[in-house]
Amino acid sequence: MDRRSFLATTAAGAAALSCPAILRAQGKDALRIGFPLPLTGPFAALAADQQRGATLAMEELNAQGGVLGRKVEVLFRDDQLKPAVGAQRTKEVIENEKVQFIVGGLAAHVQMAINEQTKKSKVLFISVSQSDEISAKPDTSPLTFHEALNPTITSRAVGNWIAQNLGKKWWIIYADYAWGKQNNMVLQEVIGKQGGTVLGSTPYPLGSAEFSAHLPKIQAARPEVLVSMTPGADNIAFLKQVQSFGMKKTMRIAQPLHWLPQLKEGGPELYAEIYGGTSFYWELADTVPSAKKYVEVYRKKYNAPPGDYGAYAFSGVMEIARGCTLAKSLDSEAVADTLRKNPTYDHYKGKQWWRTCDNKSFQDLWIVKGREPGKLNGEWGLAEIVAKIPANEEMDRTCKEKGLA
Repeated sequence: MDRRSFLATTAAGAAALSCPAILRAQGKDALRIGFPLPLTGPFAALAADQQRGATLAMEELNAQGGVLGRKVEVLFRDDQLKPAVGAQRTKEVIENEKVQFIVGGLAAHVQMAINEQTKKSKVLFISVSQSDEISAKPDTSPLTFHEALNPTITSRAVGNWIAQNLGKKWWIIYADYAWGKQNNMVLQEVIGKQGGTVLGSTPYPLGSAEFSAHLPKIQAARPEVLVSMTPGADNIAFLKQVQSFGMKKTMRIAQPLHWLPQLKEGGPELYAEIYGGTSFYWELADTVPSAKKYVEVYRKKYNAPPGDYGAYAFSGVMEIARGCTLAKSLDSEAVADTLRKNPTYDHYKGKQWWRTCDNKSFQDLWIVKGREPGKLNGEWGLAEIVAKIPANEEMDRTCKEKGLA
C-alpha cells in the first residue's frame, strides 16, 4: 500500500470511529415510511406543512444515528385529494418501495382509502388527519393509529366553548364531505345540549369557493355566531366573501379549526376576531418545553414557525421511531403492541397518550383568536391563545360506542 492509499484508508477509518452511529445506519436496509398527502389541490398549503414536519422528524432521527441502526427514509406521494389515488399510491409504496409503515392522509375521505390498503397489507398506519371513523369499527384495525384530533373531540370542545362565550344562536356552513358532515352533526348535538338553536345549516361542495348565494339568507336569520367548516383554501375565500357582506360587524365568526398557512395567507385584516380551535399553535413555545424545542428546530430549518398539521406529521414519524426502538423490531404487529403497552409520549406540545382499545391519541387543544392589524406578535403571531382545553377521553365517543368494547 502506498502512502496516499494508507492516508486515505486511515482517514476513512477515523471518520468511521468519529461517526459510528451514522455508519451503522448506513450499513443496514433503511426504515422506510410511506407518506401519502395532497400536494396539489385546495389542501396543498396544509400538505406542504405536513411534508416539512415529517422531513424534520426524518432528519432529526438520522442525525441521532437513525432507528435500530437504520437510516430513516420518508417517501412522499401526492394523493391529489382523491381516495382512489390515495389508495393506489399507498399500494405502490408498500409493494414496490417496500415501506414498512405508513403515516399520512390529510383529508378524512382519503385516509379511509389509505387505511383499507394498509389493513390488507398488514402495515401499521398512523393517520394524521381528522376523522371519526378511522378509530371505530368497521374501519379501524389493531394496526390503525390515529394521531390527529377528530371531529367529535374538536367540535365538542370548541362548540361548548363557543356556546358559553360567544352565543347560542348559530348558523352552520360546512364542506359537504366526511369531515364537514361529522363536525356539523357533533355541533348540532352540542348546541342542543347547551340550550341553544341552530337557525340553519348550509352544506357546500369542497373546493367550490362560491358562497355569496348563501350569505343573504344567513344575514336575514341574524345568528349570534356563524360557525364555519370551510377547510384549506376554501376558508380564505369564505371569509373574504363574509367580510364583503359586512357580516363580521353583525355576528361572531368561529370555526372548529384554525390553520396557520391560511392565517398567514389571508392576513390580519381577514382573520382579526375570528375564533377557532387548534391542536397546536407555535406560541406554545413560551410555556411548553417540548414545544419550545420543536419550534426552535423548525424555525431554524424553514425560517418560519410550524403549523398544526406539520406537527401531527412530525409526531407521527417520531412515534413510528419510538415504537420500533422500544420493540427492537420493524414488524408492524410488534410495534403496534409496544405502543399500546407504552402509550404516553411527548414530541412537540406536552403529554399525549394512546387509548388502548382504539389506538386513538388524546391531547390538549386550544382556542385561538385572530389578532387585529397592528397587534401581531411579529410576522407570524397572527392569533392569540384565549383558552386551553385539556385532554380528556370523555370528549370522544367511548370504545363501546365505536363498536370496540
